[in-house]
Amino acid sequence: MKIRPLGIEGAWEVTPVPHGDPRGLFVEWYRFDRLAEAVGHPLRLAQANLSVSARGVVRGVHFADVPPGQAKYVTCVRGAVLDVVVDVRVGSPTFGRWEAVRLDDTDRRAVYLAEGLGHGFCALTDDATLSYLCSATYRPAAEHTVHPLDADLAIDWPAATPLLSARDAAAPGLAEARASGLLPDYDACRSFTAALDTRPAR
Repeated sequence: MKIRPLGIEGAWEVTPVPHGDPRGLFVEWYRFDRLAEAVGHPLRLAQANLSVSARGVVRGVHFADVPPGQAKYVTCVRGAVLDVVVDVRVGSPTFGRWEAVRLDDTDRRAVYLAEGLGHGFCALTDDATLSYLCSATYRPAAEHTVHPLDADLAIDWPAATPLLSARDAAAPGLAEARASGLLPDYDACRSFTAALDTRPAR
């Protein structure tokens, strides 16, 4: 398993090593110890989700209040998606920046994103199926979204006509969400994750 930090602090790409033979394939798609070594603390597993999307569906950009936020470990078990991490933490050096990773049922990559980061994806195939491991349970009042087609974000979604949920289509843009105090604070997010860090002090 290879774990590579992305250009946004708090986000990692995970690439498993496949073991195949004439019977099929086996991969370790999640290892709590390897992930904890990379990010500094174990992922507390509180909830697991599965979503199925038609080609061209865009979901996101979703995030949760910090604390406690909701860290996510995401992989695509069927089909393919373009998975997008968005830095919505006010005060972050990469605020407003996004990074994308293709997740599919061929390379079996996963993405880990820490509490406070925004997440979205575009389904590249029909029946694209994502599996999420989450650090906290779903709390509707603490869950928010930024419009995925916001011009300030300028995410390059690979869909001619993205299909959005009513909630995502009505979401504020990044600037409006910031002005209304909806977005998480970078320092608060760092303090929260630092308190989870189990590595010895350097």
